[in-house]
Amino acid sequence: MSTASDPNGPLRIAYLTYRGKPHVGGQGVYTRHLTKALADLGHEIEVFGGQPYPILDSRVPLHKLPSLDIFNEQYPGRLPAYWEMKSKEDVLETLQYLTGTFSEPLAFSARAYKALKSRARDFDLVHDNQCLGYSILQIEKIIPTVVTLHHPITKDRELEMRHAPSRWKRRSVGRWYGFVKMQGRVASRMPRIVVVSENSIKDINADMGVSLDRMRLVPVGVDPDLFKPLPHVARVPGRLITTASADVALKGLSYLLEAMAKLRTERDITLTIIGKPREGHSDDLIERLGLRPHINFVSGVSDERIVELYAEAELAVVPSLYEGFSLPAIEAMCTGTPLVATDGGALPEVTGKDGDTVFQCKAGDAEGLAAQIRLALENPELRHRIGEAGRQRVVERWSWTHCAKLTVDQYREVLAMPHNIAKLRANGRIS
Repeated sequence: MSTASDPNGPLRIAYLTYRGKPHVGGQGVYTRHLTKALADLGHEIEVFGGQPYPILDSRVPLHKLPSLDIFNEQYPGRLPAYWEMKSKEDVLETLQYLTGTFSEPLAFSARAYKALKSRARDFDLVHDNQCLGYSILQIEKIIPTVVTLHHPITKDRELEMRHAPSRWKRRSVGRWYGFVKMQGRVASRMPRIVVVSENSIKDINADMGVSLDRMRLVPVGVDPDLFKPLPHVARVPGRLITTASADVALKGLSYLLEAMAKLRTERDITLTIIGKPREGHSDDLIERLGLRPHINFVSGVSDERIVELYAEAELAVVPSLYEGFSLPAIEAMCTGTPLVATDGGALPEVTGKDGDTVFQCKAGDAEGLAAQIRLALENPELRHRIGEAGRQRVVERWSWTHCAKLTVDQYREVLAMPHNIAKLRANGRIS
C-alpha cells in the first residue's frame, strides 16, 4: 500500500518478535521463514526483536530491543542487578519478574512501542508474533496491526499445573503464567488474529475469549526444497529423532523416554533430540531410566544438518500432549522420514490419518507410543509407504510462499478497514 492508486503494491512491515531465535522454538522458525518469504514477494520487512535474537535473511534488517535477558540459556531466572536498570522498561521487566510472572512479553511490548511511536510514517502495518503485551494496544492505535497467535498458552499453563508435583508448585506455575490473562485481553481487542490451525482457533475462542470473527486461518509452511529425502544417507537401524525446544509438560518428552525405556528391553534403539539438555524433570528421568548412553542432544546446527539427522533416523517422533500446529511434524514428514505422533491438539489436522501418513497414538500414553514405534520398526514396507505419503501430504498443502501470500491477504483486509485507512492517511502512507 505505497499509494492509494496502488492498493496491491509492496508493503512496509514492522515485524515484532520478543523471542525469535529458530533454535528456541516454533516462533523463531516462523519468524525466519515468513519474513524471508515476504521479502521474496517484494515486501519490505524490518524486524524488531528481543533476546535470543532471530536469525534472518540478509534482506531483512534486525533492530535489537535488548531486554535484561533474565531467562538466558546460561543463567535462567537470574535477578538483575540495580545498575542494569537503565530505563522504565527495565524496571517494569524486573518488577513483574519479582511477582513470579514471566515478564518478557509485557516489557518487550513497551520497548516496541517506544521504538515505533516516532516511526509511524515509515510503516503500513505492524505484525506482532504472539507477544500480545499491553503496549501492542498502543501500537495498534497509531499503526494498523495484525497478530499471529500460534496456540493458546492456556494449554501450556493447564498441562504444567496438572503435572506439578505439589500445591506450592501449582501456585508457582499459576503465577508464572499470569501473563496469559494479559494476552487474552489484548487479543480480544485486536482487529485481526492470524491462527495456524482450526484446532487453535477453537481453543483460543474457548480459553481466551477471542471472538471467532476476528480470527483467520493461515497455516505455516516448510521449504520442500530444503526439507527433502536424502537417498544417499543411510538410515541407522533403531534410530529415533525428536525435537524438544522446551522441557515442558506440553511437549510430552517424558512419555517418549518411558516408551524408549520399555522398547530397549526388546531391541537396540537410540534417540537423537534436537534441543539442549536442561536440568529438570526430563534430565532426571533420563538418568533414572538409564538412557543417558543412548540419547544424543544436538543443538545450534544448520537446517541442512537437521535434514541430515532426519535422513539418518528410521523414525521421527512427536510425543506432544498439545500442539497448535507442529513445525517439527511437517519438517520430518517433508524429509520422507516416517512419523510417529500423538493426537494432541492440532496434530491430527496436520499429520493426517493414522496408517496412511502417520503412526498415531493417544496423547499422554507411553504404552501406546511404544506400541506405534514398535509397529513401525517391525514393518519396513509400511514405514516406507507412510514416509512417502507423509511427504506428499506436506508438499501439497504447506509452503512458506503460500503462508506469506495468505498472510498478505490478511494484511490487506486489515488495511482496508475504515479506522486503519484513517491512520494511514494521518501517517502519510496514502493520500
